[in-house]
Amino acid sequence: MPTALKNIQTKDLISIGLLVFVPIAIVAEKLEWDALIVFGLSAVAIIPLAIWLSKATEEIAVVLGPSIGGLLNAVFGNATELIIGLVALKAGLVDIVKASITGTIISNLLLVMGLSMLLGGLRYKEQTFQPMAARVNGSTMTLAVTAIVLPAMVITTSNVVEQSAITNLSIFVAVILIVVYGFTLLFSLKTHSYLYDVGVVELEGVSQEEAATEQDQHSKPNLSLWVAVLLVATIGIAFVSEIFVGAVEEATKGLGLTPLFTGVILLPLVGGAAEYVTAVRVAIKNNMDLAVSVAMGSSLLVALLVAPLLVLVGLVIGQPMDLNFNLFEVVAVIIAVVIANLISLDGRSNWLEGMLLLATYAILGAAFYFHPV
Repeated sequence: MPTALKNIQTKDLISIGLLVFVPIAIVAEKLEWDALIVFGLSAVAIIPLAIWLSKATEEIAVVLGPSIGGLLNAVFGNATELIIGLVALKAGLVDIVKASITGTIISNLLLVMGLSMLLGGLRYKEQTFQPMAARVNGSTMTLAVTAIVLPAMVITTSNVVEQSAITNLSIFVAVILIVVYGFTLLFSLKTHSYLYDVGVVELEGVSQEEAATEQDQHSKPNLSLWVAVLLVATIGIAFVSEIFVGAVEEATKGLGLTPLFTGVILLPLVGGAAEYVTAVRVAIKNNMDLAVSVAMGSSLLVALLVAPLLVLVGLVIGQPMDLNFNLFEVVAVIIAVVIANLISLDGRSNWLEGMLLLATYAILGAAFYFHPV
């Protein structure tokens, strides 16, 4: 039996078990069950699909080598969030889509990194990671936040602003952000790849040499297997996302939740499940380099690629979306970026720093819950 299949049967038993929610969610939607039930079932169904999408991306990256593998991770790293965003945008839920962009950035910087530092710090007194990579990510994230802040500031500081002006500004900023993302790929995969050489997949106590030998022995059968898993998971996420988005408005209204809270808190929890699992898993194995890279890299991917892509795609499909975010969302993102940068600057982490990040996330979550519509 191939090693990959053995790993699937042992390590990923829980995520395989959760796949049963995919057909259940489909049946619930076809039988027109209560929107809240359909919403809950489809949300749970997306989680294992997201985990398998992430795992397949990691395995293919190991087989194809660091350059192509890094590019693949860059493209598929936040595929779940992008798919859910595209489906919601197509459905006209622009406010929820915009809130989910800021929510994903906040959750990656505070929740994912906080959980990683807390759980890793409970096992190891102090953990270290590459401070240079964290500084570069922090600087790039600051640029992305500046781009997100600008449209809101234009409106706030002007008496009258034409919608066409905000739309044109958003398109210009979106193009710039995509170009910057291209340069970050060149930096991380080519000119300064050594800064990001933290491994893509966990090595279960195996040495780098043994892992490379095993990879050479199984690369051919593994590649076809994981490509198939990648395609099936992507199609599955797209299909279940239609069900999820179709029920999200009615379900959250029934729960008394605002579109702002739904987008900022609930959607990132569903779409970012893979990041949580990966970052926490490697942090517990004392690989904080990879944990921090996952948390900050995912935030960058959303800010520099997912958000501008949604702006441009929205124009094409007739659902225009700009980068004029709610001012409170902008403030929350700034807080998340500043705190994450301050904590990651020294290249060291402990459980208390993780707790501080989680406490900040909890406070922001409560503020979004009580924020009036």
